[in-house]
Amino acid sequence: MERVSAIKELRQQVTAWRLAGKRIALVPTMGNLHVGHLELVRQARQRADRVVVSIFVNPMQFGAGEDFDHYPRTQEQDATQLERAEADLLFTPPVQEIYPRGQTVQTLITVPGISNILCGVLRPGHFAGVATVVCKLLNMVQPDLALFGNKDLQQLLVIRQMVEDLCVPVEIIGIPTVREPDGLACSSRNGYLTAEERSQAPALYRLLSETSKAIAQGRSDYAALESEGKQSLTAAGFKPDYYSIRNAVDLSEANGETQKLAILAAACLGRTRLIDNLLVERE
Repeated sequence: MERVSAIKELRQQVTAWRLAGKRIALVPTMGNLHVGHLELVRQARQRADRVVVSIFVNPMQFGAGEDFDHYPRTQEQDATQLERAEADLLFTPPVQEIYPRGQTVQTLITVPGISNILCGVLRPGHFAGVATVVCKLLNMVQPDLALFGNKDLQQLLVIRQMVEDLCVPVEIIGIPTVREPDGLACSSRNGYLTAEERSQAPALYRLLSETSKAIAQGRSDYAALESEGKQSLTAAGFKPDYYSIRNAVDLSEANGETQKLAILAAACLGRTRLIDNLLVERE
């Protein structure tokens, strides 16, 4: 596996692959890799001839008081895992390589509407930071496809909309959420959980599953289901930000005619903010 930190080096290698007719995949990450990230790499290997993985803790998507300074950085350990997963190139740019003029004068990509609901309400500017850095990475690598996990469904849909609106010639692929044996969605932030919180954390997935089962059995009183879900999260020791049933296509409000649904939740457990979702298709 080749390791580069400069855009010029990255482009030299990717250009050589492209001239050789290779199909290229990109897996963007913020590092501190877990089995969910490695599944993205595995899926990329199945779909492409060459796999580029980026590790960049993007300061633009962290708000005031969030955990940018303390976000776990485990680059050497990550590189070892990526070697075993047979990634072809690891791109680890410093902040000044991505934002050479500084963040305050950086051109921003904003995706209206979908960026301003759910997590967008609670983390203003977050999705502009995500869309901007992903757009830059896509322009740097110019891959044929890029893979993202479904765990952050809102992020995935923001990126898909951005790519469509800006006519970026790349296929965006969402990969199902990888879970621990007890159902907890794999996340770099799970490492923040204390032992007691870790034992509580799977309740989030259990509640999503209960709501999914209720919908499958015919319930369509979504406001009531949302209220019940939020109350159950609180009773399980969480501080819920939202528990919402939405149209899975664009996260608009669901109604009785909506067939593809997403049940989305965000909640804090101690100092750790967890997000998760389940997709449900009504008969």
